Amino acid sequence: MHLCCASEKYAFVFHLSAGNRHDAPQGRKLIEMIYSEDDHDLLMDRAYEDNKTRALAEEHGFNVVVPPKKNRKDPWEYDKELYKKRNQVERYFLRIKRFRKVFTRYDKLDSIFLSVIMLAMIFDALFM
Repeated sequence: MHLCCASEKYAFVFHLSAGNRHDAPQGRKLIEMIYSEDDHDLLMDRAYEDNKTRALAEEHGFNVVVPPKKNRKDPWEYDKELYKKRNQVERYFLRIKRFRKVFTRYDKLDSIFLSVIMLAMIFDALFM
């Protein structure tokens, strides 16, 4: 599951991908779904860090905050204090995974699983 959050309480774009797919192309799909007219910060996981994804995010008006991978030959500087706020997305995943059907994914069809995720997100927004 790939997710883009507006805050620690609300997700506004997400989609599923196969477990054997790389994360960076999936991150580009999410970025293409959103657009920022202002300079908003986009906090990304290291798995989404590649040149194409960073360039696309900057084209869409985002300030990209992502640490370079450890094996990069030319690492860049990033705002470490701002990047610490990315744990809000991890906490959101934790709250969604409290629902057993999301955590275990017994559903075979993506459409059923997506509806379960949506239901978990609605319950989280209303009651958490």
